[in-house]
Amino acid sequence: MTKHEATFSTDEAQIRVDLAAAIRLSCRYDWHEGVANHFSAAVSADGRKFLVNPRWVHWSRVRASDLVLCDADDPSTMERPDAPDPSAWSIHSALHRNLPQARVALHIHPPYATALAGLKDPTIKPIDQVTARFFRRMAYDLNFGGIATAGEEGERISRAIGNHRSVMMGNHGVTTLGATVAEAWDALYHLERAAKTLVLAYSTGQPLAVMPDDLAEETAAEWETYHDAEFAHFEEMKRILDREAPDYKD
Repeated sequence: MTKHEATFSTDEAQIRVDLAAAIRLSCRYDWHEGVANHFSAAVSADGRKFLVNPRWVHWSRVRASDLVLCDADDPSTMERPDAPDPSAWSIHSALHRNLPQARVALHIHPPYATALAGLKDPTIKPIDQVTARFFRRMAYDLNFGGIATAGEEGERISRAIGNHRSVMMGNHGVTTLGATVAEAWDALYHLERAAKTLVLAYSTGQPLAVMPDDLAEETAAEWETYHDAEFAHFEEMKRILDREAPDYKD
């Protein structure tokens, strides 16, 4: 099974547990920004009803039951007492309305990927096998319009992503998309690893040993044969949470 053949679930209870786990794990890796940034996951067959982390709750405390259920077609969501963060609504409602591959959308500002996003050229260049995973497989949105509290910004971001499953957002951060939380989180993990490798390589001041395009493409394609590893990675990380912070499931 390849990434593009993956199926999705509408089991809301399980999706809540998985999304809460992704939030807790991202906090452990110090990718989050306190109570900011947002992860979402669709729970309806059409992808328009989705869960998102609650407004201004620290990521280390988010539980499955805390996640807020939203309807991407219902703008009155922002009038509810439990309304999500305005930028969460702007970005994630647009992603779940407009992009069929956005069953899960993980938007965050991790240190190394955000450092790349602040460069004139934020391209992830293929200098090792992890950076090569994203060769010709990322969107680059370099039209940052400020904190995304307006609906127009979310619509623009979704257009920039197109049919890709990850996006480098210039002057902003990154977003990964997937059919499942496991796939989107594994992509995010490796995206931040790739960014770290590239930033460290840049810091030496020496020229990068960029792979030829044909080798980079071959390496990127090989990643798709490791699809089962994405699920195994996430399940292993949840087992660590089960032992050390099991309240994420509550």
